[in-house]
Amino acid sequence: MSTVAPHETSVERPAPGVERLPVLLVHGIGDDASAFGALRARLEREGWRQVHAVTLTPNDGTGDLSRLARQVATEAEAMRTRTGATRVDVVGFSMGALVTRYWIQMLDGRRLARRFVSISGPHAGTWLAALGRGRGVAQMRPGSRLLRALQQDPAPWGDTEVHSFWTPWDLTILPASSSRLVGAVDERTFPVLLHPWMLTDSRVLDAVVDVLGAPAVRP
Repeated sequence: MSTVAPHETSVERPAPGVERLPVLLVHGIGDDASAFGALRARLEREGWRQVHAVTLTPNDGTGDLSRLARQVATEAEAMRTRTGATRVDVVGFSMGALVTRYWIQMLDGRRLARRFVSISGPHAGTWLAALGRGRGVAQMRPGSRLLRALQQDPAPWGDTEVHSFWTPWDLTILPASSSRLVGAVDERTFPVLLHPWMLTDSRVLDAVVDVLGAPAVRP
């Protein structure tokens, strides 16, 4: 696991000749596609031409996460068809990271996802979900049936390359270490004070550009 220093600004630009696949962005609870304004602008500035942020419905935690994952499946397939790409890269934030994980593991998303960047996802659950209501919120509680099913998958990723970004200071994902992903080829922590700031912090944006623009990484 690597840690990004508070003032570290080094970032590798996409390597010459490395294919820039379409990028699908999947937001968290209470958000919509606009949550990715900073990241989308950054990717487009760096040369990505196909960046799409999905808006999940419902977005308030009342919907079953497996149904939200089907929305991701539909958007990914539509993006692949629209662009002619064989595969896509996916960035998921918070609840959206867990929804994306479900798509990859349970809905054959590994067939389409080349890279999955998880940003502060509640992969082992968050105790904050105990305070909320709704089917999706309940599924984000530690030990939920959905989380157990994902954790028991013996071969979760196929050849999808997985990256896990999180902040140890997270007060939304409790404990913050729940954002770690077994099998990730790359895990980075960032000294970001608040959960939502993970989508606007320049160090995180640099890291996403670094990962999506890099040659393939093998475990």
